[in-house]
Amino acid sequence: MKAAVVTTFSDPPHYQDHPEPQATGEHELVVDVLAAGLHPRVRMQAEGSHYSSTDELPLVPGIDGVGRGPDGRLWYFLSLGATLGSMAERTLIDTRRSVVLPRHADPVTVAATLNCAIASWLALNRRITFEKGQNVMVIGATGGTGRMAVQVARLFGADQVIAVGRDAERLDAIPGADATALLSDPESIGRAGAEVDVVLDFVWGAPAAAAMTALVTGRSDPTRPLTWVELGSMAGPQASIPSAALRSSRLQIIGSGQGSLTTADMAAEVPAVAAEIVRGTFAVDATEVALQHVEQTWTRPADSSTRIVFTPGA
Repeated sequence: MKAAVVTTFSDPPHYQDHPEPQATGEHELVVDVLAAGLHPRVRMQAEGSHYSSTDELPLVPGIDGVGRGPDGRLWYFLSLGATLGSMAERTLIDTRRSVVLPRHADPVTVAATLNCAIASWLALNRRITFEKGQNVMVIGATGGTGRMAVQVARLFGADQVIAVGRDAERLDAIPGADATALLSDPESIGRAGAEVDVVLDFVWGAPAAAAMTALVTGRSDPTRPLTWVELGSMAGPQASIPSAALRSSRLQIIGSGQGSLTTADMAAEVPAVAAEIVRGTFAVDATEVALQHVEQTWTRPADSSTRIVFTPGA
């Protein structure tokens, strides 16, 4: 079969022959892959730069996708930790990490959207105790996953959702945001977030440290708890947090991702997220690309306004 194959972390995947997967375990199933999203996490996987990466090569990238089983059923599956990922004509799935989709589900829409939605969904539903009526700030809201986080927070019953990002025009176009602030203007972040209860941070790095200091300083009630959930590090893996920010407020910082969440945690939430996508609650703009064009597509500049979805059968 054909697959996108990483043979060295310094080069993009190549479209080439790869051995066929074989199901040997009770819960294993070979599926024809219909759609696989090129998420930021997948790029990091193929570069060997994600914190969960190993040195094991060759590697077929792709952490999730939609496939069709031998009986015709559609499956959304997670392939975290596998060297045989979703960017192949066929792949091996674990049915305990997968969910059967309705027959009318659009594979490309599901592959583009579910990974975006489940990050904030897991953070609010598994990593913290989120209460309806709390206020949420999303830092990095102009990216695909951050934009989706605004919608997820709204679905979970947030009273106010504040979107923070670098591009004012894109911020203004985010559906569901009650207010916006520029990431480059910590003072505006502090003013907008005076009564924020939860921060979903997809940026980290120096901008997160500046925003955190501004939020703590600008609290209308210093005793009001503030939970900072770190979900991504687009601005850098390190953030220098002033000790006063921790000592002078009821700030707690936690992470949400592979490791702090088990595969069972993730799999347990997939059916509910998938149901919302099929219902039309969530949707991400998707650009469908045949897998044979993986190498050329991989080297294009990333566009946060759309999610590339590879279709191996195209």
